[in-house]
Amino acid sequence: MRVIFMGTPEFSVPALRAIAARHEVVAVYSQPPRAAGRGQKPRPSAVHRAAEELGIEVRTPLRLRDAADQADFAALQADVAVVVAYGLILPQPVLNAPRLGCLNIHASLLPRWRGAAPIHRAVMAGDAETGVAIMQMEAGLDTGPVLAEAKTVIGAEDTTADLHDRLAAMGADLVVDVLDRLPLPAVPQAAEGVTYAAKIDKAEARVDWTRPAAEVDRLIRGLSPFPGAWCEIAGERVKLLRSRVVAGQAFPGQVLGGFTIACGTGTDELGAVEVLEAQRSGKRPMSAQELLRGWELPARLD
Repeated sequence: MRVIFMGTPEFSVPALRAIAARHEVVAVYSQPPRAAGRGQKPRPSAVHRAAEELGIEVRTPLRLRDAADQADFAALQADVAVVVAYGLILPQPVLNAPRLGCLNIHASLLPRWRGAAPIHRAVMAGDAETGVAIMQMEAGLDTGPVLAEAKTVIGAEDTTADLHDRLAAMGADLVVDVLDRLPLPAVPQAAEGVTYAAKIDKAEARVDWTRPAAEVDRLIRGLSPFPGAWCEIAGERVKLLRSRVVAGQAFPGQVLGGFTIACGTGTDELGAVEVLEAQRSGKRPMSAQELLRGWELPARLD
């Protein structure tokens, strides 16, 4: 089929590569290059770079509301468009242009976690499972009917980074299967169970050791690697990147040995969090064992 691919971050790249291996990708749409790095030079997105490697034309409009941009999109005469974390709202003329419409790979089991940060929110909420859904796009925010989904368990030590990579691969496999079988019946989303995955606010990232250990652990894993949950240790901001809940009870913030910190105990004996990986300011991420060589934690963290 003739496919338009629309995506921007690294999460979208496996799907682009999988589709390009089986179908004709007539154009890739991605966000314009952004200033990045020390020199603040414009840097193409991950999808932009992958498309150039594949020899596919890349288009980077600032928006898709101009009649000229919409006409250019329609002129591609695509059978279908596949959208994966593109970053722009698609107006109705764009949604209508491909013969089979626009499909979205969404990183949750809809209708749970519609919106911007579904992976982070699933981990932070303590969901037992998540997955990817292939949705027929419509004007509402992630409200369209679902053509297919695939599920995965959220492990006790899974971070958002772990799930990001797993779901990206699952989405690539699933969308290729869907494209091979189009047209497919689409199932409307249930009216019950709708939740919204609000964009992560950096103000959420500071660890509060008075919270139950399970909640602190989910915050650390859910915000890893970005923006990164953090705490202050001797006046230094330290990112906490991996953790697990362990037994231990003491005053919240008390260091119980190694990088194990007492939390609000909640209703069980698992009242502490063991930090497994962290990152000091200006340093690379390290295991807790490596980080604590020559660096002693105070008796208590705020």
